[in-house]
Amino acid sequence: MKIRIKFKKYGVMKFIGHLDVMRFFQKAIRRADIDIKYSEGFSPHQIMSFAAPLGVGIESMGEYLDIEVNSLTSTEAMKTALNAVMVEGISVVSVKVLPDTVKNAMASVAAAEYQISCQKERTSDITDVIEIEDIERKLAEFYAQEHIFVVKKTKKGTAEIDLKPHIYKLEMIEAVNPFSEISEDIKSESITRVISMLVDASSSGNIKPKMVLEAFYKYCGIALPTIPWQIIRIETYTEADGKDGKAFVPLEAVGTDQ
Repeated sequence: MKIRIKFKKYGVMKFIGHLDVMRFFQKAIRRADIDIKYSEGFSPHQIMSFAAPLGVGIESMGEYLDIEVNSLTSTEAMKTALNAVMVEGISVVSVKVLPDTVKNAMASVAAAEYQISCQKERTSDITDVIEIEDIERKLAEFYAQEHIFVVKKTKKGTAEIDLKPHIYKLEMIEAVNPFSEISEDIKSESITRVISMLVDASSSGNIKPKMVLEAFYKYCGIALPTIPWQIIRIETYTEADGKDGKAFVPLEAVGTDQ
């Protein structure tokens, strides 16, 4: 039976890398007494697949992990058991049963949504040079370009790519930090202006928010600051059937409760 687990990663845990998060879940699943399947062979391991790995220093409301289990009491019981062994900074949001035909989390990822805070008090920030209203205007101008060429590192070296087809949304919105109620590091719940972007996160595209920010800073004629803006991944999406262009749904939408 295939299971998809959605979890949040925030606070000090944003500084923990992907491999350590993977090892943490392997131990947490054992502590929660989940009847997980193991691979066959001389070195059996838990069958699990993470969606697009999160960069160090980025918080997330929508991380995903797929596992296979031999048995299941209920999705709610699994969620409760996992949250009982979580540490501060990681919490399970939902547990869903997947159809057998669904691709694993990593292969299913098509896009990711991010919010990037623009706070005046941050040192070396673009807002020290450009007012928020001007950022909104410049961001619209930047996104309106026919092409946005950048140099991307590849396994074979570097290559020039056009970011524009891989950015599905880029705008400024008003938002409250989604971790205001659960993170001790966040003192204010006031509404702020943030950059919202939806970008290609598939294996063939995999556009990082920092890459878009670097291109935007270059467009504004300003060097990227040593201390970047706060980046939060809001959701991770898979592609859905759409009549007009691309359409996306959260990875948890393809599963069901049981």
